[in-house]
Amino acid sequence: MLTLAGLALATQSAVTGTAHAQQAYPSQPIRFVIAFGPGGVADTTSRMLAEKLSEKLGQRVVVENNAGGGGIAAARAVLSAPADGHTLALLTNGTSISVSLFKSLTFDPLADFAPVSKLGAFEFFFAVKADSPFRTLADLVKAARDTPGKLNIGTINPGSTQHLSAMMLKSTAGIEFQWVPFKTSGDLIVAMLRGDVDAGVDAFAAFRGNLDDGKLRALATTAPKSFPLLPDVPPAKEAGGGEFEVTSWNGLFVKAGTPPEVVARLNKAVAEVLADPELKQKLLGMGIIADPTSPEALAAFFKRDIAKWADVIERNKIEKR
Repeated sequence: MLTLAGLALATQSAVTGTAHAQQAYPSQPIRFVIAFGPGGVADTTSRMLAEKLSEKLGQRVVVENNAGGGGIAAARAVLSAPADGHTLALLTNGTSISVSLFKSLTFDPLADFAPVSKLGAFEFFFAVKADSPFRTLADLVKAARDTPGKLNIGTINPGSTQHLSAMMLKSTAGIEFQWVPFKTSGDLIVAMLRGDVDAGVDAFAAFRGNLDDGKLRALATTAPKSFPLLPDVPPAKEAGGGEFEVTSWNGLFVKAGTPPEVVARLNKAVAEVLADPELKQKLLGMGIIADPTSPEALAAFFKRDIAKWADVIERNKIEKR
């Protein structure tokens, strides 16, 4: 015979079991907020990842574009949501730069976000017009030393990783040149092809079409080793750039306070997705090398990256916004 106490216990167990079932992660569609507009490399790769994560997690992962403001708007969107893993953030080296570039950043990326995994690493290239007299980065550096301030190097927007990479070359190679800003990669490439600037710095995806067509020529990569699709292009630090090294990155984060088991589930899913050979090849074609990590490794890397860009901004007296 079931006693009143036994009935209560059975009822409580049933309720608890139902609650646990309801709380199983993920229990609803997942928002993936990115601080970039539609159509770019970040948007395209995020959508590729979201599709694969949807399959792994059994819930739809929806990319939400929230561009502008140095990533502040996107960060707010994530931080205003519950810390339950159903709202994801794409943070990048641009976030690292923002910490020192903005006078008043409205969030603390180290304290307000919990790392899940790095997603990918990508590099930039120093490139010139195909008929440029500069055959190597060492040639470019020598010209800058011989005629200080006369050489022109173009990149996109002030405060971008491309811009700060160019500034970093000044200090590591000990040279002076004129930096020329452009609104978009397309504008930069047009200027390079016209001969309006002596060289440019941008990502593989931006340069690829003109490199393949033989209109532009890559002198060096900013990464510590040659890019797999351009094996003959040396690292800048081996080609006259001094102790120069820049590798850009992006990573998956959630709001701080998200349960550890949710972070672990996401980390496992990301590692499995990025191990897919087809996805890895697609990412490589856009200049991105799949690079999943543990949350702890990403946290340590993030701290170092913030410190590195703070030093570059300070040494080059980059005006804060």
